[in-house]
Amino acid sequence: MRRSFVALAACLTLTACGGGTASEKTPGTTDASPAGQAASSATLTIWADQMRSATLKPFAEAFAKENGIKAEVVVVAQNQQQTFVTASQAGKGPDVLVGAHDWIGNLVQNGLIDPIQMTEDQRSGYVDVARKAVTYDGQVYGVPYAVENLALYRNTDLAPAAPKTFDELVATGRTLKEDGKVKEIVGYPVSQQNGQSGDTYHMYPLYTSGGGHLFGTKPNGDPDPADLGVGTPASVAAFEKIAELGERGAGALKRSFTSDNSAAMFAEGKTAFMVSGPWRLADVRTAGVKYDVTPVPPFKGGEPARSFVGVQAFFVASKGRNKALAQEFVTNTLASDEVAKALFDTEPRMPALKTALQYASAKDPDVAKFEAAAEDGVPLPAIPQMVAVWQPFNALIHSVVKGDPVEPAVKAAGKAIAEQLGQAG
Repeated sequence: MRRSFVALAACLTLTACGGGTASEKTPGTTDASPAGQAASSATLTIWADQMRSATLKPFAEAFAKENGIKAEVVVVAQNQQQTFVTASQAGKGPDVLVGAHDWIGNLVQNGLIDPIQMTEDQRSGYVDVARKAVTYDGQVYGVPYAVENLALYRNTDLAPAAPKTFDELVATGRTLKEDGKVKEIVGYPVSQQNGQSGDTYHMYPLYTSGGGHLFGTKPNGDPDPADLGVGTPASVAAFEKIAELGERGAGALKRSFTSDNSAAMFAEGKTAFMVSGPWRLADVRTAGVKYDVTPVPPFKGGEPARSFVGVQAFFVASKGRNKALAQEFVTNTLASDEVAKALFDTEPRMPALKTALQYASAKDPDVAKFEAAAEDGVPLPAIPQMVAVWQPFNALIHSVVKGDPVEPAVKAAGKAIAEQLGQAG
């Protein structure tokens, strides 16, 4: 989940441009079958990042050959969501987009992606959290292919036993530090890469274990922005526990800790623990660290430490020129077991498709460990209102870890979020 929340927030502030249902026509779109569209010598355009582009290219070419069309896989390396929104609104976007599930609310609000025409049998082939993540307002908007979440990496030479609580983790890390065996208690990302903003994504497990939440839940399972959890007594209590770990407390959490330097500390043996995702597996293995992966432990007597679960998915563009072909490609070719396995072989992240997950778990035991760590996780909210959360919550993290009084900081963050949501009164 290596994402820039500042860039994401900027993207999500786009206003809705209306329309955009699966049954509506857009310029250059027909209601013909894929075979009928093939007669027009269409070019199916797929946007993906560098790594997935290379993997998807042979599948796109095979689909194109079978349907008598052309296929083009375009690499969009940075700001994929913003680039897609801008290009689509200008009529220059792709037919298929590869991206994160938490884009869905913004893209639906702007009329830029269509519901996916999957059968119930197809949907049942995916793990529960992936199905939930791509479902928005009762409709499925993406074909999920990979799941990612946080877990605890542990240097088994330094800490042979997995801590049952975060309190135990801190005690072990402190003892190792006092004995001169490590430099830091835990590599826990507190700040984003620029060091100037807190990291809500990584802090969420501790916040939830302390009893906090961002939004309540609607009856249909969607997050409920009308039920704001920041600024409540429960959120104050959660941040009181986080403050105890901060710079004026145990010193386990520091504003200088980012995802990159936490990973470097762990790889160099300067800490026995690191909270991160599967994207750090290659670094840890290359470093030769003897490690294990377990769920992020909760506070003693606390709630489960619920990490955000991110799901990568394939989307059909509402303003694409070849919507029927795109639906066919996404729901049949890209939803296949073969594609899911190929994507896993390219980068070892937990597959969303159950059959591919079995394949991956047999090939790499760490996949099953991340799956276990995801059991208490929650999909990163895909609602557009999340844009109101990032900046105030990031600032709150910095303030509390620094050692500022907790209750005023939490209430100020809650007020700032509520004002952006139009709830302040």
